[in-house]
Amino acid sequence: MSEQTERSVVVERTGAGRFVATNARGGSISFGTSPESGQDSGFTPVELFLAAIGGCTAVDVDIATARHAEPARFSVTVRGDKVSDDLGNRLTNLEVAFTVDFPDGEGAERARAILPRAVKASHDRLCTVSRTVETGTPVTTTVTEA
Repeated sequence: MSEQTERSVVVERTGAGRFVATNARGGSISFGTSPESGQDSGFTPVELFLAAIGGCTAVDVDIATARHAEPARFSVTVRGDKVSDDLGNRLTNLEVAFTVDFPDGEGAERARAILPRAVKASHDRLCTVSRTVETGTPVTTTVTEA
């Protein structure tokens, strides 16, 4: 990987079942155990994964539509079913649903017309997160000495 193409985060344990991911620019987000454990209302890794899918495609669509009109409402719901079978734990039936409303005014009709094409373009070629999932990119894990 080159510096221009590499993306990375560092995940560090901050406590029992709690972690923080930090990016190269210093931004961070904490997360941890599953809601079944009753620990807290923080995000689980699966919820972060769903947020990454929704966030990636939301950015693509917002860039395409907001240049024509500012939305009155812009919401993306991402859901999936967690299953455990012979392939292991995973999500199936992933769905991304956009709810976007543009108020009447200059550019609103153009933004409404662009919306379906922008969602399709994000899904088909722009959103790195969902494209990575759909193409089935392998994940390599290693253990290094501290």
